[in-house]
Amino acid sequence: MDPFKQMGEWRKNLDNFFGDNFWNEFDGIIKPTIPQVNMYHTENEMMCIVNVPGLNDLDQLNIYIDYATLELRGTIDLEHVSGNVFKEEILQGVFEREISLPFPVRADKIKATYKNGLVFIQLHRLISETSRRNKVNVRLLEDA
Repeated sequence: MDPFKQMGEWRKNLDNFFGDNFWNEFDGIIKPTIPQVNMYHTENEMMCIVNVPGLNDLDQLNIYIDYATLELRGTIDLEHVSGNVFKEEILQGVFEREISLPFPVRADKIKATYKNGLVFIQLHRLISETSRRNKVNVRLLEDA
């Protein structure tokens, strides 16, 4: 029997026993999420710092804000293929993350910049209740 098929059956059985979202609790342990994100907020502002190393084309990163949700889509590609892997801790590949924000944010006051492998996304609390999904443009910060 195929071991991966057997693992899928075990997973279905555990989901039936523990509930449909049993494995979601282990996602960060079994397979760490990329990109890594730090988020800080005050009463009216939020700063999201996203780790996206090796980004050469800002169009390869898509950031969307929808009311109180941050969506990140793109690829981390370190472009190093020679030699055998001895240790690999920097996660890479295609990513898609959706993160709930602690409060709704303004669509007209979003700023995103990229420097030294980090994306800085500055958001401001929304006072109104209107919602619209907005694509965020990222600009490259030049060294001072």
